[in-house]
Amino acid sequence: MYKIIGADQREYGPVPVEQVRKWIAEGRANAQTKAWSEGSSEWKTLADFPEFADLLTAKGAVAQLPPPKIGALHADKLAAEIIARDYRVDIGDCFSRSWNLVRDNFWLLLGATAVALVIGTALGFVPVLGIPAAVFLALVFQGGLQWLFLKRVRGEPSDLGDVFAGFSLAFVPLLLAGIVVHVLVGIGLALCIVPGIYLIVAWRMFVPLLIVDKGLEFWPAMELSRKVVTKHWWQCFGLLLLAALVGLLGLLGCIVGIFFTMPIAVGATVYAYLDIFGAQQATNELLAPPTPEPGLTPASPPEPAPTESAPPVTGSTSSAPAPEMSPAPAPPPENNSPSGAPAPPA
Repeated sequence: MYKIIGADQREYGPVPVEQVRKWIAEGRANAQTKAWSEGSSEWKTLADFPEFADLLTAKGAVAQLPPPKIGALHADKLAAEIIARDYRVDIGDCFSRSWNLVRDNFWLLLGATAVALVIGTALGFVPVLGIPAAVFLALVFQGGLQWLFLKRVRGEPSDLGDVFAGFSLAFVPLLLAGIVVHVLVGIGLALCIVPGIYLIVAWRMFVPLLIVDKGLEFWPAMELSRKVVTKHWWQCFGLLLLAALVGLLGLLGCIVGIFFTMPIAVGATVYAYLDIFGAQQATNELLAPPTPEPGLTPASPPEPAPTESAPPVTGSTSSAPAPEMSPAPAPPPENNSPSGAPAPPA
């Protein structure tokens, strides 16, 4: 028998091995999910249990596949859906979750951010073509870095090589986006500054992730980002401004401090992307928990559902899936006891 800890820090179980395998197959548990087995004296990750190795390996291989491509019409539909349901950018919550993410994956995220910053800075010192290359490739590196952070949030395997994922997954769209964004933003800044600031917020934050994660071409991604961000432009501006200030604090700390503060800023932007664009719902609809059927006994264990917005378990390397929020509240089983603060509502 096994117990697992969801991202809301609650225990679920005990359940048999078949139930845990079912949760893994449905995406409600992953390799980083904390678990306890009968007869064990400590909590470990599911990756430490040999009986789940085959299934976790298969899920990891699927996670490495490039994201499915979606077209401009789908992007317009997604923009309309997001604007209709509305959203809210909780700046404090984004930075709080990012702090937990960086704390639990410190060396990986610090190293990845350092690689991206050092390469971008070094390009600027190349004679003649260095500065244009650094500017136009900025979104390529930003897309790879944010992709690495997004994979850690989702509990997927990642390494320093993901910093260069923008070159392998979507180099041409990211390059074109970098050229168009910087040219149009430059024109906007020249036309009395305000249009340029508007476009920086509308395009600079989320376009790379929309290209890499959603598989969009550069212009549909830019339009989707612009339409959605405009809905609550000031909230997004506040997030971007605070992220810039966090990075500036790192520069004031003997310059190298930026390697410690910038990962927090990047993580906050990734969490805002998930909150706004509903990446989980848009790409993983098949992973939604089934509606409970009448007649299910109260003793049946609740189904954990995937979530990106919950804080990770202390000592864990990534966020774990949280329990589903059923339409009708029901008392939890006697063996489900909270082990931490509840997850924020999606």
